[in-house]
Amino acid sequence: MTEGPAPLSAVAASSYSPQMTRFPTVRVAAIQATPVILDADATVDKACRLLDEAAADGVQLAVFPETFVPLYPSNAWAKSAAAFEGWNEFWERMWDNAVDVPGPHTDRIARQCARLGIHCAIGVNERESNRPGSLYNTLLVFGPQGLITRHRKLMPTMHERLFHGVGTGTDLAIADTPIGRLGGLICWENMMPLARYALYRSGPQIWLAPTADDSEAWLVSMRHIATESGAFVVSAPQYIPASAFPDDFPVPLPEGEEVFGIGGAAIIEPDEGRVIAGPLYGEEGTVVADCDLRVALHAKRWFDAVGHYSREDALARLILEPELNGDPTAARRRSDTSESIESGREI
Repeated sequence: MTEGPAPLSAVAASSYSPQMTRFPTVRVAAIQATPVILDADATVDKACRLLDEAAADGVQLAVFPETFVPLYPSNAWAKSAAAFEGWNEFWERMWDNAVDVPGPHTDRIARQCARLGIHCAIGVNERESNRPGSLYNTLLVFGPQGLITRHRKLMPTMHERLFHGVGTGTDLAIADTPIGRLGGLICWENMMPLARYALYRSGPQIWLAPTADDSEAWLVSMRHIATESGAFVVSAPQYIPASAFPDDFPVPLPEGEEVFGIGGAAIIEPDEGRVIAGPLYGEEGTVVADCDLRVALHAKRWFDAVGHYSREDALARLILEPELNGDPTAARRRSDTSESIESGREI
């Protein structure tokens, strides 16, 4: 019987052999690009061109926005998608231009990364062609050896739930690569403390943060995550002008709006949470920084969220046993309850 393809976990395990963590200086780029809307082939072509440009500038890791292929279904224009009628054509075209993982589009990106010797993180709308239906908001990480990790967003945000299914959490993983330990979360997943902590335990050195959030609060959050994680943060938002939508876009756009995402690409260092490249607003472009991973190690000397500053021994119990949380008498009541049960007395 013919065996099926190896699971992604096995691919990741075989792509890079176990190695001692290193602390190189890595040139990183946050690529703030506009997709060729609802055209996956052309959007992947554009991503490959941008990878060419980044590699020519010495970039070793390039990060693209959330659901770059083929479009982020933004609340700025998709509010009416909650209706039962009127969105079937959009849904069909979105599905037609979503990405199978693995599939032809991922193969093209993998070949480009192999040719250029570059690493790439890119957001896609993922589909399952063998089971047509739900889409997923997915972050893919590639290296010269091919596809390394795939992560489906744990919890689609607000209106995204009209388009995307939920992730399982079993794919929260760090990619241990020659340029460092890469990991991260998609957009508002970064607001989920337990999701962050789960990845922190694997020791990321570079944190990938593709997003559609262009707010000031988002940039503040990225600065916080840099200091909390002890990792360089690469924030790659979207720049989406109204002029980028094709004439045959299947749903009406709000009148009078010229831009549906102003961007804000930035790279932040972990020592003091300083922005060392960007933020870039109001245009397509790339911000680049040389990230000395020794800085991340130095930052862990005084704050290591999953090491000397973790206190899992005390805090994990408060998650698993919430009745203990914040109530000084709860432990005594719990003890009394246990003693009553053991003695057969009613409470």
